[in-house]
Amino acid sequence: MANKEEKADEKQSSWKDFFYNPRTGEFIGRTASSWALIFLFYLVFYGFLAGMFTLTMWVMLQTLDEHTPTYRDRVANPGLMIRPRSLEIKFNRSIPQQYSMYVQPLESFLQPYNDSLQEANEACPEGVYFEQDDVEEKKVCQFKRSVLRQCSGLADSNFGYSEGQPCILVKMNRVIGLKPRGDPIASVQDHFYITANYVQPVVAVKLLLTEDDFNSELTIECKVEGSDLLNSDERDKFLGRVVFRVLVSK
Repeated sequence: MANKEEKADEKQSSWKDFFYNPRTGEFIGRTASSWALIFLFYLVFYGFLAGMFTLTMWVMLQTLDEHTPTYRDRVANPGLMIRPRSLEIKFNRSIPQQYSMYVQPLESFLQPYNDSLQEANEACPEGVYFEQDDVEEKKVCQFKRSVLRQCSGLADSNFGYSEGQPCILVKMNRVIGLKPRGDPIASVQDHFYITANYVQPVVAVKLLLTEDDFNSELTIECKVEGSDLLNSDERDKFLGRVVFRVLVSK
């Protein structure tokens, strides 16, 4: 029994000495000066790495343009997208809960287009490019919400959905440096109402559906035409065009 107790005491004493040895002053096998040298080494080492990383990031940032990315891998021709962000729009015009999922995103999307906010932007002339390559402070052209008229959501907060004649906003993706030749217009294949200013970033399409169109799924295709922009590439169905479906129930 005595031998077992002595061995247990020795084992316990060795563990205590490992964490702190009062005879040598070592803590976990090292003296205070040894730990200080290790701490100093890693402090210098990681400080050097942090400095190299900071210097590398600073040099890289000096090569970047604030407005134009250095490398671009996007296609040269823009694609088309719609708002609300859905390629299948289905709702019952008599049930607000069904079409509110389309109306609310439209209202949120058009908030930055409010006339009161757009007044602060530049009133750009129509039909010409607003060149700003050599200007330090870039300006933004006005695009007032009221230009969308029946699809602005100002006179009709339901954007025509309660009447079964929904509004769709067509948006052309931005491509930096794009200057298409010709006079680009938005062509919609089906019966519709479209705002007069076709060359603006957003085109409003109001589907003038009749009673005969209800309860039938309609396929709508919007294209960019009248310019050198592509709109018929079968490998990319969103290149210069967008196709969506609409089903309105009574």
